[in-house]
Amino acid sequence: MEWALRDYKTDGQIGIEKTIDEYISKLIAVFNECKRVLKKEGTCWIVLGDTYSVNSGTPKPHHVANSTVGSTKKCIRKKPRDFGIKNPMKEKSLCMIPERFAIKMIENGWILRNKIIWHKRNCMPSSAKDRFTIDYEYIYFFTKNKKYYFNTQYEPNLSVGAWSSNNKNGSPYEKNNPRIRPKTDYSSLGRIKRCVWTINTKPFSEAHFAVFPEELVKQCIDAGCPEKGIVLDCFMGSGTTALVALKHNRKFLGIELNEDYIKITQKRIEPYLLQSKIDMNI
Repeated sequence: MEWALRDYKTDGQIGIEKTIDEYISKLIAVFNECKRVLKKEGTCWIVLGDTYSVNSGTPKPHHVANSTVGSTKKCIRKKPRDFGIKNPMKEKSLCMIPERFAIKMIENGWILRNKIIWHKRNCMPSSAKDRFTIDYEYIYFFTKNKKYYFNTQYEPNLSVGAWSSNNKNGSPYEKNNPRIRPKTDYSSLGRIKRCVWTINTKPFSEAHFAVFPEELVKQCIDAGCPEKGIVLDCFMGSGTTALVALKHNRKFLGIELNEDYIKITQKRIEPYLLQSKIDMNI
């Protein structure tokens, strides 16, 4: 989701509001309804993009890794002034939309458990020469209550170092020193998964913008939804979340206003909705 960048030509769409506050208020209204229907042990995972202020206050995306410049029948890329945008921030400043949104979510009763960094090694290069190229987005992990379903995720153990003041190179960090190795959360399963997820973006031929890679969705579902549980995607788009849910033995509910995207989703998930063939050799 991003503000003031695309017109999906759909009544009731979110993202072309005239102010940031109006945009965030509409998102909060949607997630208040999600909170209402979510099970008490449920979890909520949100990816939200930021924008830069340009041209005396009008925004542009802070990353382009998941975007396609141009237009299709399904989505028209527009300049912010076409929406009558009013942005008081100075030119070139990040709008801090994800942070503003997260604070409002907390004020509305959500518990923010993690801010995860989705690192994209294959991000598109930036033409800006006066800042660093952004190769990540935030994933916000919210819960409804203090106690909730969570399937602990693990990753391979990595070699670690320990702090030392006797390093020959003058560095306070000395590798593999057993005398001063800090305590870790290692187990036979590996270490508990960290908050930086390196997952490459994936191309998608149906001309939908900002399609999530399946691996990203799988990480969230594996951690936050039990098998045969129900996954709700209130901005379904091209249906990646629904597809991953079906592939991994979950049910799904999807909400999407754009009829073209609904057709794309139906095409993608149809093989997983049909009854499996019976093996007569059993």
